Amino acid sequence: MAKDKTAYVCSNCGQESPKWVGKCPSCGQWNTFKEIKIAADTKQKQASAAASAGHALRNNKVLRLHEISSHDDPRIDMHDAEFNRVLGGGLVPGSIVLLGGEPGIGKSTLSLQTMLNMPEKRILYVSGEESAHQLKMRAERIGGGSENFMLLTENSLEAIFDHIKEVQPELIVIDSIQTISTEDVESSAGSIAQVRECASALLRFAKTSGVPVILIGHITKEGTLAGPKILEHIVDTVIQFEGDQHYMYRILRSIKNRFGSTAELGIYEMLQNGLRQVSNPSELLLTQERDGLSGIAITSAIEGIRPFLVETQALVSTAAYGTPQRSATGFDQRRLNMLLAVLEKRVGFKLAQKDVFVNIAGGLRVTDLAMDLSVIAAVLSSNVDTPIEAGWCMAGEVGLSGEVRPINRIEQRIAEAEKLGFTDMIIPKYNMQGFDKKKYKINLHPVRKVEEALRAIFG
Repeated sequence: MAKDKTAYVCSNCGQESPKWVGKCPSCGQWNTFKEIKIAADTKQKQASAAASAGHALRNNKVLRLHEISSHDDPRIDMHDAEFNRVLGGGLVPGSIVLLGGEPGIGKSTLSLQTMLNMPEKRILYVSGEESAHQLKMRAERIGGGSENFMLLTENSLEAIFDHIKEVQPELIVIDSIQTISTEDVESSAGSIAQVRECASALLRFAKTSGVPVILIGHITKEGTLAGPKILEHIVDTVIQFEGDQHYMYRILRSIKNRFGSTAELGIYEMLQNGLRQVSNPSELLLTQERDGLSGIAITSAIEGIRPFLVETQALVSTAAYGTPQRSATGFDQRRLNMLLAVLEKRVGFKLAQKDVFVNIAGGLRVTDLAMDLSVIAAVLSSNVDTPIEAGWCMAGEVGLSGEVRPINRIEQRIAEAEKLGFTDMIIPKYNMQGFDKKKYKINLHPVRKVEEALRAIFG
């Protein structure tokens, strides 16, 4: 019998080391290296045996570049426009996808709802967390059903491969990877060694059989759980399901995708009977009445390829405890500090002794740099307690010298604002070059500096 080897893996980023080190050379975290035992590679035989039972093994050989066909493999339609968009057009055969998120955010509901709406595929749903009775009640609540949907409650990887060999599914879902364990690793389920060994075996099965595998993994807010971090290096696609549990919106965001863009975004609304696709998020995010309220600005943001209008809220008040607070929800805290410094240095507004709170309405987290102008406008509106006129929106990146920098896809942003009835929009002046503004009915106000934008808004 081969002797087991020992290695050390960083639980934060997955960096490996032959010996223990105090500080991870990759992510810089302290005391994150954990010892794992590397068992003899017995999973290769199991995965190959499961794959060969009904699926021909792929014959690999050396090919010249011009001999390889450039056409894409036919993707599997998930019957979910948001899911397909984030995956890059559908699920690629033979791929392994990690769906991560905080506990209770709705990962199991999303995966179960999607699988129940694919009656043409023979699907094996492996649950290591819930009983078959619990899943049956959830399926009835969602309201879907399929004759080809098969359910297995199992925690042993060896037993799962036996069932795969028997039923020969066309798509496999593992919920969740932290609950699956193998007999060849002595540690408990959910440990680094167990998660990596089980994921590696499922990866070999997916690549040799062509059957796609979806893994569900839990992460905490701090990202301290080792499982998904280790899996990010193994899987083809990493999708994060995020959102505030106090809000009804959920966002499906691609973090890593070997078969598509990582900038895509899918939005869902959590309802009593499952998740509803949000095809036009702008209307949902702007349903509140905003007339007469200060500290609110609307921006036209783009996530992936889809534009939508976002409401930026700001509150400026006198510092009650001496030290002013800077808080941002759904927006980068460091960028907020930079924008406040620009306001004070370039525009002349003194905010050093005031608390500033910024919130992106609806529980969204937006990374678009075009949000800068709306954040500054909302902060100033709250500071002087003057509301921004209804029908005004804006988009623009702000530089350190107070200039309004150009942004991408300006025509899509303008079209989205005009579609929702906005009458005036502030855009960077540099975006007007080679741009035909006559085809839009909305009044465009090009600006070069922050002072010009604030003068246009507040007069």
